[in-house]
Amino acid sequence: MALSVDIQKRLGDFRLAVQFEAGDEPLALLGASGCGKSVTLRCIAGTMTPDEGRITLDGVTLYDSAAGIDLPPQRRRTGYLFQQYALFPNMTVRQNIAAVIRNRSRRQARTGELLRRFRLEDVSELRPGQLSGGQQQRTALARILASEPRAILLDEPLSALDSFLKRQLELELAETLDRFSGTVLWVSHDRGEAFRNCRRVCVLDGGRSQEVRTLEELFRRPDTEAAARLSGCENFVDVLPAGTAVEVPEWGVTLECRRPVPEGIRRAGIRARHLLPAEAENALSCQVVRVIRDVFSVIVLLRPESAAPGAPPLRMELDRSDWETLPDQTSLTVSVDPENILLLQEL
Repeated sequence: MALSVDIQKRLGDFRLAVQFEAGDEPLALLGASGCGKSVTLRCIAGTMTPDEGRITLDGVTLYDSAAGIDLPPQRRRTGYLFQQYALFPNMTVRQNIAAVIRNRSRRQARTGELLRRFRLEDVSELRPGQLSGGQQQRTALARILASEPRAILLDEPLSALDSFLKRQLELELAETLDRFSGTVLWVSHDRGEAFRNCRRVCVLDGGRSQEVRTLEELFRRPDTEAAARLSGCENFVDVLPAGTAVEVPEWGVTLECRRPVPEGIRRAGIRARHLLPAEAENALSCQVVRVIRDVFSVIVLLRPESAAPGAPPLRMELDRSDWETLPDQTSLTVSVDPENILLLQEL
C-alpha cells in the first residue's frame, strides 16, 4: 500500500485511534464534525505529532514513535489543500507556485507549465485577494503539484462554497486529481461528494476509524449507526433480535428481516426512501404528523398507531407527484422491504 496509517493522539478528553491503508487512489475519510478527520491529516502532513504509532508513504517512514522517527513537513512530500487554500497573500499567482519548486534551474519553466495547465496565465501577476474562488483553488492545486508530492491531502476543500460554485470547482478538482498518480485523502462530511469522487471510504466516528470499504458497500449495507447516518439513513430505533426478525418495543411491532439477526444487535435503521405507502410485509399503520414540501420531494413525518408515548416519528420521503396522488394524506399504511432493514452493530 502507498500510505499506511496507524496512530493514536490524545487532545484533552478527545482520543484519536486511526488505522487504515490506501493505495494510489482517492480514499474518502468520512465523518461528522469533530470526529478527528482534520487531526488525522495534520498528523500525516507533520503539522501535528501523534502520541504513538507509525505512518509510512511509498515505503518511506514519516513517523514511528518506537523508532524515534518524525520527519518535518517539508520532507514528507505531502500536499495539503486547506479549506481556505492558504495562499501567500502578498505573492502573485506565479510567485505562489514558484515558491515551492526546489530545483532552481527548472523553476521558471515548471511554473510556466503549471500556469498553462491550470489556465492561470491571464491572472499570473494577480494576488489571491484579486482572484475568484475557482482561480484560488487552481492556484492552490498548482502550488501543491509544483512541490511534487507523493500524496495529496484535501481537508473539506469545498465546504465553504455555495452550491453552484461548489459543483463547478468539484468538477475541476476531480479532473486535476484524475491526472495525479499517487494517494489522495479526501476529507468530507458530505456523502455525495465522497461518492462522486472516491471508490473507497474510511468512516471515522468519535476519533475511531472503521474498516475501509467501498462506497457502494457503505450505502448498501452500513454496519454501524455512524456509517448508516453518514450514508443518509435518518430513522433509528432500539430493537431486540427475534430469529430472522427484530422486535421494536417503541413501535409495538415485529419486523421481518428474512435473515438471521445476530444476538448482539440492538439498533436498526430504515432509510426514508425505503418507507413506501403500501399494504405489504412489515406494514405500519400511521398518522401523519407533519408534511414538509421540498423542491422535488415531500418529507412526511409519521407516528405508528402502536407507538409508545415519546417515540420519535418516522421519516418518509416521496417524490411530490407520488405524494399528491395519495387519496388520504392524514393517515396511511407504510411498509419496508425486509432487505432494507439495516442491522447495526455497536463498536
